[in-house]
Amino acid sequence: MKKAAVCAWLALALGGCANVADIEKTHETMDVISGKSPKDYAACLAQRLESSRAPLTIEDYKGGYRVIVPQKFSSSPAAVILVTERSSGSAIKVHERLSNLPLRLHDVRNAATACISG
Repeated sequence: MKKAAVCAWLALALGGCANVADIEKTHETMDVISGKSPKDYAACLAQRLESSRAPLTIEDYKGGYRVIVPQKFSSSPAAVILVTERSSGSAIKVHERLSNLPLRLHDVRNAATACISG
């Protein structure tokens, strides 16, 4: 019985709809700076996530980019990464759709972390 309730809850949590504006309003799961330019950082994200996600949407945003990461099994957004220009690199803010769910996939966070310097 408990397994059925957990499975139903996960199905609702993972299948729910969210849009970019809703995700941007959530608390950041990462707020860091990088020595890379916004263009180089966004390109690194696209390369690191190409094997696990559908192609990212990269939009111009306040002197940098807004990177929209789709969910694993649908086209609705799973994360929004704001990459803005700084005098010596980029400021990066990661907003994830299920930021309070401890069992969420960590490929977005791992890619965002790996692209900071590497």
